[in-house]
Amino acid sequence: MEAAAEGPAPPAALRCFSYNQDCTSLAIGTTTGYRLFSLSSVEQLDQVHESNEIPDVYIVERLFSSSLVVVVSHAKPQQMNVYHFKKGTEICNYSYSSNILSIRLNRQRLVVCLEESIYIHNIKDMKLLKTILDTPPNTTGLCALSINHANSYLAYPGSATSGEIALYDGNSLKTACAIPAHDGPLAALAFNSTGSKLASASEKGTVIRVFSIPGGQKLYEFRRGMKRYVNISSLVFSMDSQFLCASSNTETVHIFKLEHLTDSRPEEPPTWSGYMGKMFQAATNYLPAQVSGMMNQDRAFATVRLNVSGQRNICALSTIQKLPRLLVTTSDGHLCIYNLDPQDGGECVLIKKHSLLGSGKMEENKENDLQPPLPQSYAATVARQSTVPSTSTVPGYSEDGGALRGEVIPEHEFATGPVCLDDENEFPPIILCRGGQPGKAKRS
Repeated sequence: MEAAAEGPAPPAALRCFSYNQDCTSLAIGTTTGYRLFSLSSVEQLDQVHESNEIPDVYIVERLFSSSLVVVVSHAKPQQMNVYHFKKGTEICNYSYSSNILSIRLNRQRLVVCLEESIYIHNIKDMKLLKTILDTPPNTTGLCALSINHANSYLAYPGSATSGEIALYDGNSLKTACAIPAHDGPLAALAFNSTGSKLASASEKGTVIRVFSIPGGQKLYEFRRGMKRYVNISSLVFSMDSQFLCASSNTETVHIFKLEHLTDSRPEEPPTWSGYMGKMFQAATNYLPAQVSGMMNQDRAFATVRLNVSGQRNICALSTIQKLPRLLVTTSDGHLCIYNLDPQDGGECVLIKKHSLLGSGKMEENKENDLQPPLPQSYAATVARQSTVPSTSTVPGYSEDGGALRGEVIPEHEFATGPVCLDDENEFPPIILCRGGQPGKAKRS
């Protein structure tokens, strides 16, 4: 047991931050634990939960607006902890052979990314379904998982030297295709809400491309800038897939509109600028492909100019109080909310700035009341009976060796009985697995 430090505790410092799958919640990891916020209001930032049980949290992921949260700490960087935060219980924990770099989850799958391997779990009972070994070195843990559990597509770098994307079907557990997206190594990946589109950016950060899934055909190409290379830190679609937002280590956030201009527009009156525009378009037919492609790339529909540059940030496009908003969370511990004009674009207007490290107001009951009804298709999925292997052993983990391919653990070593969440309609009950023993459930 640790001794309590004398005097006032030092203020918490921000370690990580992430939005949940539909951008209705924000999670932050700090030196003292983690916090969850509801993003249902512009004027007020409601703190849903705070835990100081695990210090130095550098990964925290919440499953939609359910009670399930996944946490990884610098104290044990090879261990993943899964919690039911509303009950203050630990559902399970698993150890791996090397440090965990990222975690992605939807209602069907939980993906753990290490530097040279990826582990895919069935999120309902946390059983290991697939181990993708010998992946190209992925030091940042770059990967993306479709939030649509009907397909659960997984994208990750297929090469350490080029911008090839490896696309994997997380439901059928089969490789879908390889997409030659960029010349240089990948820096960012993001699916849209249905898993039908995938956006990517390379380490140069000048061009962002959008591909159809699962075919891999290029649909859009956007140019973020030409003057300098940047590090893309965030790439995200709006929930309706009409906009794509990209942020970097510069002071500018770009929002692109996913639309194709057609020739059915009314004829414009003859003007000098219109004439020059047609001449410019015609000239691209006689230029080298690389040059004409650069001219035809779409520019940003809307932008935001942050007060500072060089700070890591993540963005989200969300609808709050029935209006489209751009959310920017920065590494200095602030959440900035901007208005987005979906018709005319232009410069987004800052309307509110919240501090994430101040004392938050607990609004757990309020958050539950604001949850929208779920699609019937998912209710049907929850109602279906899960298939349980008839054999006496199931794939699992060893406490000392991490997840190993082909390893089995006797079935009797798994605890029986479900740990139901308060909001079963949002997330199916999880069966306690080997890492979480009923008699040793931790309280937060």
